[in-house]
Amino acid sequence: MTSSPTPRHTDDLPIRDDMIRLGQALKLANLAEDGAQARSLVEEGQVSVNGEVETRRGRQLHPGDVVSTGGAAVRITAGG
Repeated sequence: MTSSPTPRHTDDLPIRDDMIRLGQALKLANLAEDGAQARSLVEEGQVSVNGEVETRRGRQLHPGDVVSTGGAAVRITAGG
């Protein structure tokens, strides 16, 4: 399993609730075009959460978590 390249910079992804699922976050942040692509990225080990490869698309993310894939990254923030 290989990890994603180191992101060039991290954008903020504000969310309304106190958590969001990984697959939803990938779509909302435009890191995946749709649910099918989000599922593929996660299953193939191309997504990292807080620097560790994550293979669970339903992983709960909370403000402060950082998701990265393909050289792009987003930080989950409160208040979307």
